[in-house]
Amino acid sequence: MESEKISALLRALELRSLSAAAEQLGLTPSGISRMMASLESEMGFPLLIRSREGLRATKECEQLLPQFSELAANAARIRQTADALCGIDSGEIYVGTPYPAFFQKLSRLMAAFSSRFPGIHIGLLEGMSSELAARVERRRADFCIISEREGDFSWTPLLDDPLVAIVPKEHPLTHRGFVTAQDLAREPFIMMHPEADSDCLRYLKQNGIDPNVRFSCRDTYAAYHMVEAGLGITLDNAIFASRFQSAAVSALPLRPAQNITIGIATPRRELLSPAAMRFLSMAENCFCEKREGSSAHTAESDG
Repeated sequence: MESEKISALLRALELRSLSAAAEQLGLTPSGISRMMASLESEMGFPLLIRSREGLRATKECEQLLPQFSELAANAARIRQTADALCGIDSGEIYVGTPYPAFFQKLSRLMAAFSSRFPGIHIGLLEGMSSELAARVERRRADFCIISEREGDFSWTPLLDDPLVAIVPKEHPLTHRGFVTAQDLAREPFIMMHPEADSDCLRYLKQNGIDPNVRFSCRDTYAAYHMVEAGLGITLDNAIFASRFQSAAVSALPLRPAQNITIGIATPRRELLSPAAMRFLSMAENCFCEKREGSSAHTAESDG
């Protein structure tokens, strides 16, 4: 019986909600559900009753709550002592992502980690995927959610995200419903982050597209507003485009299509500090759902 399962059970009963407990503990909803199912299997009987009023303990669980609470408290004291012996009561961790879609979950993870390890400073890094990948490779960053890049670091894929064309809503391309390589070469093009090794620039080079660059900028939101004004079209990751709410632009599929794998980049495990190892362990529970056909690996080729 793992003490983490007991702690999760107690938190869920306190909050009367598995999803609320998962959020506080930095777990996914499916992850905490699996933990409860595993614990009930170990016990041999149900522990939780679900109702409109929320979760409550079964009669069998109520009889075990004093022992569960004592076990969780003892486990917490053991972890705190072990963490101090491993030097996890102080230090620095640097995390980052270029994608706003992950900011909320990453911030909650940082809050959960800081609650347990208040003596550790966490720095949030900004930058494009290639910049953050270089920091991970140089061991100047410990945990980054980025587009797949080549390099000597560990890589865990999370999801595949398509590149899309950002086009004015009333543009003829919007009515057609897709954008081709020929369109990118012909239409006025807004180049975002022109000096960066971006997913968009890689797509253009890979497909031999020489875009009709009329404008450039280093701010993604500025580029969207330039599209709104009718200055041209641009490319972006769909995961970012979904965060930009506007009635004046459309996100259209590309032909040829291109999916970008987004995942977690960290230094190789043998190079991680004790604090970074503990952060990664919590992050895997928070971010990593089982992804069919994928596993952690060392990145050696372009994404």
